[in-house]
Amino acid sequence: MSRSATPSPASATSRVPVERAILSVSDKSGLAEFARELRTLGVELYSTGGTRRFLLDHAIEAVEVADYTGFPEMMEGRVKTLHPRIFGGILCRRDRPDDLRAAADQGIVNLDLVVVNLYPFAETIARPDTTREMAIENIDIGGPSLVRAAAKNSRFVAIATSPDQYAQILEELRRSGGTSQALRSRLMAEAFEHTARYDRMIADYFAADRCATGAEPSVSTEDQPGPPPLPLSIELCLKQRNLLRYGENPHQLAALYDIEGPWTTGSRLAEARQLNGKELSFNNWLDVSAAWTIVGSLDEPACVVIKHNNPCGAAVAGEKKLVDAVAAAIEGDPVSAFGSIIAVNRELDSEVAAFLAEGDFFIECLIAPRFQSAAVEILTTKPKWKKNVRLLESPLSRNSDRTLEFRQIQGGMLVQAADALATVSSSWQAMTDPAPDAATMADLEFAWNIVRFVKSNAILLASGGAMCGVGAGQMSRVDSVRIAIEKAGSRAHGSVMASDAFFPFPDSVELAARAGVRAIVQPGGSLNDESVIAACREHGIAMMLTGRRHFLH
Repeated sequence: MSRSATPSPASATSRVPVERAILSVSDKSGLAEFARELRTLGVELYSTGGTRRFLLDHAIEAVEVADYTGFPEMMEGRVKTLHPRIFGGILCRRDRPDDLRAAADQGIVNLDLVVVNLYPFAETIARPDTTREMAIENIDIGGPSLVRAAAKNSRFVAIATSPDQYAQILEELRRSGGTSQALRSRLMAEAFEHTARYDRMIADYFAADRCATGAEPSVSTEDQPGPPPLPLSIELCLKQRNLLRYGENPHQLAALYDIEGPWTTGSRLAEARQLNGKELSFNNWLDVSAAWTIVGSLDEPACVVIKHNNPCGAAVAGEKKLVDAVAAAIEGDPVSAFGSIIAVNRELDSEVAAFLAEGDFFIECLIAPRFQSAAVEILTTKPKWKKNVRLLESPLSRNSDRTLEFRQIQGGMLVQAADALATVSSSWQAMTDPAPDAATMADLEFAWNIVRFVKSNAILLASGGAMCGVGAGQMSRVDSVRIAIEKAGSRAHGSVMASDAFFPFPDSVELAARAGVRAIVQPGGSLNDESVIAACREHGIAMMLTGRRHFLH
């Protein structure tokens, strides 16, 4: 059929032949194979800019869109497909004689398949060096318009927005020479979801940018003047990655979702590479996330052991090796460490693997930035767990002040900025004399950094750069102190204590003194601060006040 010939009206039958396709994609995965097979099936291809160059590089013939429209690509590719000849060919209703006559009068040909995916906006804004101008240049205009036009006319046009859809399209073309209404309807739904998610990411990015720069005040009160740190509207875009066997308990359905947009930054744990082991459970993911957050907050080579979302062990290597930190972290509570999640913030080497493979010790999951191949061999062949242990690799990163945390309540959502503030011991106040020496300060800083990841009321004992006791989630702080001391046993003597919030009474200090604690760090701010500090002075315990609370409910 010539381009100017008048096509015959077609009924909206289930099967629509594909004679022509337009291809304009950013993600070129599988494109060469898909396009080559389309040509084999007799489909005429139209394409633009980089996509057409890619096809020609693979010896696949395609009509240049500019040659067809008679309008050149311009403004560094900003204007390519925005032309009536393109959109008329997509939106033409094949069962309407008036549409067909209008197309014929303008020399418009029907486009039966549209293959489009959009500029990589999400990938662009995820890079730490991205500027506002770079983000703007990665906002696709023509692509979403093509997608929406094809989806709107899905009675006659198939729209592919992902390489994952290519195989089924080819299968139907090979089998029947056209696409079914069932396939086109499914592709339409996925296309509108694709553009909605894309627009949401753009809107969220600039909302976050506005909040970060304070460029546009939204709420102002006497107590909170100026721009708020949080947006007035947030829409979360969650994309299912995979179903889980069950949730916290076997009777609960569960799945893992990716969260897209600017509200979370840094490491995307859901994309961690699994090297070994069975599928992670709902509870595994919660514990892995806790372990990865804590170990990522430590600058020195470190290990963290997690059980039921709380650290039961943590240690830094100091001048020693990573294996020493791993051993010290497990020693923090060897009983609880059995069946735990273990994270390290350096490459997991064969020495660490050999240590973990000894005896009857069992680990649910190990996560590290990298694993030595020799370590993987040891971990999957020598210990009794062999193929059962889950090994995860993921890039490390810290939470930033632009990371938001979401907690669901009945009928609503609580949102807060992540507790990303690093320890600044230079701002602490020494409330006793003499002030702690350098070694004691190092332990206090370590304990203070870890205690903020323990469920409140949180008490943590540490010595020599390692946890030796923890009390978590108790209704009274003094009970947490008792539990931490009991866990530490003889190791409490000479240790330091960290409390995530102030001590309301001196009773906790009295317990610490009897256990031999040498120094305490806490936020302060209680009405009874003076009596608490006096108790420390009486027992010769150094006390530092941070002025900052770290509740974790």
